[in-house]
Amino acid sequence: MDIKFRSVPVQSDVATVHDIIESTKFFYDYEVEIAAELVEERLRDGEATGYFFVFAEVDGKTVAYSCFGPITMSQTCFDLYWIATHNDYRGKGIGKKLLEETFKQAREMGCKIIIAETSGLPHYEPTRAFYLNNNFINEARIKDFYAEGDDKVYYTKRIG
Repeated sequence: MDIKFRSVPVQSDVATVHDIIESTKFFYDYEVEIAAELVEERLRDGEATGYFFVFAEVDGKTVAYSCFGPITMSQTCFDLYWIATHNDYRGKGIGKKLLEETFKQAREMGCKIIIAETSGLPHYEPTRAFYLNNNFINEARIKDFYAEGDDKVYYTKRIG
């Protein structure tokens, strides 16, 4: 499988990101909308938003993406806001390659530590396993963060 990466969002990415996030069946409706809004914001306001993207394309079709950026008040840390692969393309190693490309680009921007957060709900176990399988460290858990019984789990990885 030939995967190509690009970093500059285009207008069609708004709908594509919406479709990718929705296909996972992991996120609340408002989260799907937020993911698409971040692309819109970047298209409107450019790099000043602090949102940077990597899009993974297979046979000319965008099938996965990441959104990341520097954390205000930190000289070393970036947030990994989103990383998702369309459900039809999961399990093919695209996410791992996308993550590696994201690390590469974040490193070039000065990132030393990348932080990912996710839910502690049972259906997020594949997400948590993905981070651990890619050598992230489970740094913290805030009980009942998102809702009663839905913890926020933090993972970090030193990349620089």
